Amino acid sequence: MRIYFMGICGTAMGNAALLVKEQGHEVLGCDAGVYPPMSDVLADAGIEVLEGFDADRLAALRPDQVVVGNAMSRGNPEVEWLLDQSKIAYISLPELFHGTVLPGRRPVVITGTHGKTTTSTLAAYLLDQTDAEPGWLIGGVPNDLPGGAQLGKGAPFVIEGDEYDSAFFDKRSKFIHYRPQVAVLNNLEFDHADIFRDLEDVQRTFRHFLRIIPASGYALVNGDDANITALLPAPWTQVVRVGVGEGNDLIIQGFQDAPKGSQFELVWKGRPWARVTWPMHGLFNARNAAMASLAAALSSGCHDPVDFDLSALSAFRGVRRRQDVLHADDAVVVVEDFAHHPTAVAGAIEALRAAYPDRAMTVCFEPRSNTAASSRFHTEFQEALSHADAVCFGAVHRAERMRPSERLDTQAMAETLSAAGVRALAFDDNSELKAHLIRALAKPRCELIVFLTNGSFDGLPRALAQELKILR
Repeated sequence: MRIYFMGICGTAMGNAALLVKEQGHEVLGCDAGVYPPMSDVLADAGIEVLEGFDADRLAALRPDQVVVGNAMSRGNPEVEWLLDQSKIAYISLPELFHGTVLPGRRPVVITGTHGKTTTSTLAAYLLDQTDAEPGWLIGGVPNDLPGGAQLGKGAPFVIEGDEYDSAFFDKRSKFIHYRPQVAVLNNLEFDHADIFRDLEDVQRTFRHFLRIIPASGYALVNGDDANITALLPAPWTQVVRVGVGEGNDLIIQGFQDAPKGSQFELVWKGRPWARVTWPMHGLFNARNAAMASLAAALSSGCHDPVDFDLSALSAFRGVRRRQDVLHADDAVVVVEDFAHHPTAVAGAIEALRAAYPDRAMTVCFEPRSNTAASSRFHTEFQEALSHADAVCFGAVHRAERMRPSERLDTQAMAETLSAAGVRALAFDDNSELKAHLIRALAKPRCELIVFLTNGSFDGLPRALAQELKILR
């Protein structure tokens, strides 16, 4: 079958194209921005990528099926042509997985507001240490796997389950399409203000997700998270609770964080499973590990999770852009982390404090996502950032698209933080922030610069790291 990917250079779309190519389909696609690394990855796989969107070109290609990326919308010339004819089938990316990749597999679907990419990577990594021959689709770049996607020959298939909508014509959450056999509900908070009205709206889609887990499957839930336990009971499937509280089935005990990493113990229904010492920081990462470990064990066919070997955790190196050290010398350490929600920001700051207890921490925060750029979490962001020594706000992404009253007021936040003793500045242009940092670091004294964003921050983190290498 000839399959055409509309918006092929996105991480998920590009990785999916690689998987269906591996299945033997003819694959090609288009995108507005065709650039490395995804363009190189696709070219190496022999997948043709066309620049821009052209209805006449698509008509001439006559694919058997068109996969419409989540970023596509009405008004796109190829979308309009596709809707105007009836001979070519079109589907969303999640639908493609539902019908093409996941049948006959044992899907391990990782969901939650935070930690999906790391938890998915951990589950795939642990399964990859066994003879399970897993497949996976991960929305990031794993440091310990050959790539973000692999078809695999075995039953388990780990997939990052996003609650965001599937396509402009399908407003259901992506994870609804993923046929969960083992489902992880890691945590739940309000997010994606452009899609969901409130927390109850988010919980509604997670309830729908719980309803499609079969009786033979498992729902692994965060037993410490009231927003998740409110979704229970789920009598039609096997529910397993994971957390630090004594009422959980899998308990995280004795967590300790230190500069070189953290350690904790996993106890399964009163029996010791593993004592973990690894290079990752933060209790949230211990939670990710606990969820991933249990998901990997159950999806591998292991009847008793305690028999599943977790020794590989000690060598886990994480995912790019998660506590990613871009530069390190005696004077300055530069770290990039993925955080666009107050809880994630607070967790990142706490974890990096443990990793670098003797360094003065400057947090550079880019309000980029629709939720982060809005005023909704003004107070929560202010509280989370108050635990840094200094804060630099980057430019609010697409600020011109929001009314001032609905936009995060970074200048007001900077003034409030400064009054509370946290040095804070707000910038309307990220190039001005870069210039400020270079001036400030001319004579550094044991500094830690942390970039928090869910986007590129206009390339600033890596540009600063490169400048520091030149200056040193």
